[in-house]
Amino acid sequence: MPKRENIQSLFDSIAPDYDRLNHILSCNIDRIWRRKAVREMMDGRSPLAVLDVACGTGDFTMAIARHAPCGSRVLGIDLSEEMMEEGRRKMAAANIEATMEYGDSEALAYDDNTFDRVSVGFGIRNFEHQEVGLREMRRVLKPGGKLVVLELSVPSNALLRWGYKLYFLHVLPLIGGMVSGNRSAYEYLPASVLNFPPPAKFMAMMREAGFSAVRHRALTFGVCRMYIGVK
Repeated sequence: MPKRENIQSLFDSIAPDYDRLNHILSCNIDRIWRRKAVREMMDGRSPLAVLDVACGTGDFTMAIARHAPCGSRVLGIDLSEEMMEEGRRKMAAANIEATMEYGDSEALAYDDNTFDRVSVGFGIRNFEHQEVGLREMRRVLKPGGKLVVLELSVPSNALLRWGYKLYFLHVLPLIGGMVSGNRSAYEYLPASVLNFPPPAKFMAMMREAGFSAVRHRALTFGVCRMYIGVK
């Protein structure tokens, strides 16, 4: 698994180009995935305390803040200050109220039973110890609170999987390297997706961390998956 310091340095280095490349390389489908996850999280009208872990440049944090019930508190945390600086600029320009601060997913600086919802958007594969991060996120959830995780995945269909790997392992690093000047970062990102546990194993990890009612949804033919668990 990746080391925290390496991950922090990697994302600091690609922060200025991350959003533009992310939307180009995903053909903007990532926006649709986030909307589906937000709908899963916002299942009532009462104000919510929400923690968005590994928030990066804040796309998920902002989507949550836009649709959270009035009076909600939305907080994003990340290891990369450079990524969060991009996010803060976006939030200020969009007049969105949310907070972004430095935070370690494996040692959350919050009391037990603090948040109604915890989310992770395309970041849990970068945790050094995913099982530790899962336990920490459950710890800070209130009883009955919900964890929602979005993560890229490998399609089950053999033909789609072939095309996906061709794009991910060859086209994406080429384009990412040309635009950002850091090809190695865009070689790591697809490799981290291919190394992420398959759905059955990851859901087992969630259950072992103490989550109940664990389920998942395949999005866009399994290119992305949404995992849900309840404390």
